[in-house]
Amino acid sequence: MDAVIATSPPPAAKLVTLADHAKTLADIRHAVAARIHGKDEVIDLALICLVARGHLLIEDIPGVGKSTLARALAAAIGGSFSRIQFTSDLLPADLLGVNVWLSSREQFEFRAGPIFANLVLADEVNRAPPRTQSALLEAMGEAQVSIDGVSHPLPDPFVVIATQNPEEHHGTYPLPESQRDRFLLRLSMGYANPEVEAALLLSGGVEASPRSPEPTGRGSSSVNSPAALLELQVAARGVHLHPDLARYAQQLVQATREAGEIRLGVSTRGALAWVAAARARALLGGRGQVSIDDLQELAVPALAHRVVPAQAGSGDQVALAQELVRELVATTPVPV
Repeated sequence: MDAVIATSPPPAAKLVTLADHAKTLADIRHAVAARIHGKDEVIDLALICLVARGHLLIEDIPGVGKSTLARALAAAIGGSFSRIQFTSDLLPADLLGVNVWLSSREQFEFRAGPIFANLVLADEVNRAPPRTQSALLEAMGEAQVSIDGVSHPLPDPFVVIATQNPEEHHGTYPLPESQRDRFLLRLSMGYANPEVEAALLLSGGVEASPRSPEPTGRGSSSVNSPAALLELQVAARGVHLHPDLARYAQQLVQATREAGEIRLGVSTRGALAWVAAARARALLGGRGQVSIDDLQELAVPALAHRVVPAQAGSGDQVALAQELVRELVATTPVPV
C-alpha cells in the first residue's frame, strides 16, 4: 500500500489593502519631503502624476528645486534617474540613442540614450528644436523608441518631468498645444516660504554631498522599488468612479469646448488624464472611490495647460487659462 505523504497547503498570498497602498505612498511622500521642504502640495501632485502613469510639466524660474524634486522622487521609488539638459543643438540621437557599427562582429549594436531611465528630468525642454521635442514626446506616448526600424522598450515605470522657464523666451521653441496635451499635470513650484528659506540658508541647502552615503532607516531616500510603484499604478486604475461623477467630468470638459472665451478646449485624452489623476489622488488618500473634491482640486493642474484662451497673445496666458478653468468649475452643476 502506497504511503500517503501529508503536505501543508501553500501560504495564502498577502491581501494588499487600501491602507497598505496609502502607507506606501506616505513613505514615499516622507522620503521626498526630507529633500523638498515646505512643498507638500507640489509633492502630492508629483506623486499623483507617478501613480497615474503620467508625465509632469513644471513651469518655473531656475533655482526653486525642480531638479531636487525629480532626484528625490527617483530615489524614493528606488528607480534609475537621468537628467537631460535640452539645448538648441540637441539631436534626437543624443536623447534616444544610436546604432554603432562594431567591425569586430560586423553588426550594429544599439547604445541606449539617457532617456532609458525610470525617471527622466528634461530640463528646459523648450530650448530644444521641435524635432527633438517630438522625439521625447513620442517616447512619452509610446513608452518605447524606434531606431532604424527596431523598437526598444523603455523601463517600466517610465516618467518624464519636463521643465521650462516661463520668463525667458529668447532662443526657445514653445511647446505646441498637441505636445502640452501629453503631460498629465502642469504645476509651478514657486519660491520657498520665508521660514523654510531661512532654515535652508542656515543648513547650506538640502542636497546631500555626492560622495556621502545615502541615509538608511525611516529617513532613507530609498524606501520602495519600481515594482511597488507599478503595484500602486494598478491599484489606482481600480479606484471606482461613480457614473454621476463621470458625467460631471464630461460636462465640464464639454464646457471648455463651448465657452466663447476658449479657442481650444480639452481633448478626450485630457479628460481621461484628469480622471486618472483623480483616481490616483483618491488612492493617495486611502480611498477606494473618486470624490467630487478629487476632480475639482485637480481641474486646474490637469486641464489648464490643455486650454487655449480666445485672447491669444494678450497678457499672461497661463494665468488666464487657469482662471477660465476655475470659472467653469464654479459654474458646472455638481451631482447630488
